[in-house]
Amino acid sequence: MDTMKKISYKEQPVEEYIIREEPYYVPVKDEVEIFTAAYENNLPVNLKGPTGCGKTRFMEYMAYKLECPIITIACHEDLTASDLIGRFLIKGESTEWNDGPLTKAVRNGAICYLDEFVEARMDTRVVIHPLTDDRRVMPIDKLGIILHAPPEFMLTISYNPGYQSVLKDLKQSTRQRFVAIDFDYPPADIEYEIVAHESGIDMEDARTLVEIGQKIRNFKQHGLEEGVSTRLLIYAGMLMRSGIDQKEACRAAMIKPITDDYELQKSIDEIIAAIVE
Repeated sequence: MDTMKKISYKEQPVEEYIIREEPYYVPVKDEVEIFTAAYENNLPVNLKGPTGCGKTRFMEYMAYKLECPIITIACHEDLTASDLIGRFLIKGESTEWNDGPLTKAVRNGAICYLDEFVEARMDTRVVIHPLTDDRRVMPIDKLGIILHAPPEFMLTISYNPGYQSVLKDLKQSTRQRFVAIDFDYPPADIEYEIVAHESGIDMEDARTLVEIGQKIRNFKQHGLEEGVSTRLLIYAGMLMRSGIDQKEACRAAMIKPITDDYELQKSIDEIIAAIVE
């Protein structure tokens, strides 16, 4: 009696990963041009910058502009190679192969965005290497096949250089496979516009929040691990739009999330009190 189970593969469309409406993004330098040139030349890209400075929004904006689906993967220390590539699932009397997000992106010619890539385990990171040189292939050992990436496929990663350590950093063997684009918090005139647009507050209040944010960022050289992000400025604006007092909104969105140090919180609170009337 034949006891072998039938192995099947289920086609997995990527329509849900297509961005239908243009995301709001304000270019700061030449990041759009560099990314577009990289895409046209089948080059992988590494976005480097602090938390909440717009890297993910930029990726969504570029996917829309390039009319390409984007599959985003939030990397973490428990992310395995199988999570990226795929695995077999037993369904009744049959065994079905399910593509992981990276494989799905390769098969369908999508952009694969590995967010905070440095957080992934070291043995997982090497999975992307064959896709980041002139081979542009993805071996799937469990299926005994090699996928060749179509021209539309693009691999991008992001990471925060501020969190570098001996255990969590990109090796040169990985770094030098990517074109790199540096991101930082936008210049004040652009950040005003972003905060006002995204939070729904007026420009005057947006200017106040940005001024506070810039002063808080100066504390990065005096005990603060990370400066207050543009994202947190937007959160503060949203709280204000909902009727929260400006000082309280700043404390809830711009002080407490970034530090638990009482003395540092007190110093930042003094900055807010001096700016907000």
